[in-house]
Amino acid sequence: MKTMKMKPHSTVAAKPISPARRAAFEILALIDDGSGNSDDLLHGRHTAALSPEDRNLTTALVLGVLRWQIALDAQIQSLLDRPGQRLAEEVSIALRLGAFQLLHLDRIPAHAAINESVELARTSGNPHASGMVNAILRKLASAPAPGRPLYESTAAFAARLGHPLWMVERWVSFYGRQATLKICEAGQQEPGESILFAETADANLPQMDDGSRLVAELTATASPEAQRVWDACAAPGGKTLILACNLPHARILATDVSSRRLDLMSARLEHYPYAAHVERSVADATSLPADCGEFDLILCDAPCSGTGTLARNPEFRHRLKPQDLARQAERQRSLLTAALDRLAPGGRLVYSTCSLEPEECEQVVESIAAKEGINTLPVQPVVDHLYRTGVLRASMDGAVKGNFLRTLPGTHPGDGFFAALLQRESGRSVR
Repeated sequence: MKTMKMKPHSTVAAKPISPARRAAFEILALIDDGSGNSDDLLHGRHTAALSPEDRNLTTALVLGVLRWQIALDAQIQSLLDRPGQRLAEEVSIALRLGAFQLLHLDRIPAHAAINESVELARTSGNPHASGMVNAILRKLASAPAPGRPLYESTAAFAARLGHPLWMVERWVSFYGRQATLKICEAGQQEPGESILFAETADANLPQMDDGSRLVAELTATASPEAQRVWDACAAPGGKTLILACNLPHARILATDVSSRRLDLMSARLEHYPYAAHVERSVADATSLPADCGEFDLILCDAPCSGTGTLARNPEFRHRLKPQDLARQAERQRSLLTAALDRLAPGGRLVYSTCSLEPEECEQVVESIAAKEGINTLPVQPVVDHLYRTGVLRASMDGAVKGNFLRTLPGTHPGDGFFAALLQRESGRSVR
């Protein structure tokens, strides 16, 4: 992993930079370079020595800049002497940090945001750009708040709300303009406390996002008498814990292709006595060893683009390209096919993603479920049961489309998730 080296390149004495802003600058530089993701870096060595207050500020700066980067860059570009000119990446990051604080953090004094951004540019090896950084940020600080037009084009609200236009145009075609506007607005908010699940007195339940818990609760409820359960893409382990808690009588196999992620998951599971019956194994779900047998219940929460979780994982919007979706879908079809091949006669499988893209969700299920002996079951009765029994505090009205569950950020509580319930006919044998 690359480390951003900060060193003065000027005879002007360097002014102090707060630990929080320095850490945020270095983390953003690593993310931009492709040398890490925000979740890992914000819990790594760059923040280890920070005070709780500085750690919170670093997190707010990193995630805020990533959420608003597209909009910030557009505003910065409009203030350059030569709009469209290419800036050194360190200069761009310093400008984004300053602009985000000026435009979105009311409690940060303007002079602190400006002065430290100037120093970040200077000490990262770009002393010639310090004057420009200072001038642009001062213009932003003194500019009146932009007004809102009576009607915004898709391109205009995509830019204002920091989302790639190609992504927003797809959502408009799938879900309509108003739902897409809500998706984009939700993507700019910090994830809050759970609003989907009722408070519980059981402190042993894991902390996890609403979407992941919903998928796990759906799976456990779909087949409460299951004796043999497989969580096919298990790390980081939250869904596995929900399965273990709800299905104490079952033998549960949790696999993940990454040994590092499985080790971290195993350490997490050790804190929960009710997970003692969970067997863990490093395995690619597309090639599970034959001696693992077949399963009454399978959760296939497939790796995906993550476009339903942009509020929680804001950098995904900068990394994802349209052509990535076909590659993701091919992998997901392989995962689902392999998982269904391990489903016992009469067994049930939940396929899920945190994607808003039909290629990764409905189209995957529809292409695979057409195979002989596999039926798509309605998910509404399972959702209704979770609501009636008090597991869900919201009824999820409108989230079920046909047989599938499809939640949209801003329209439904929590992240954007997809889930489908499949069953193998009782008379069909596993290949």
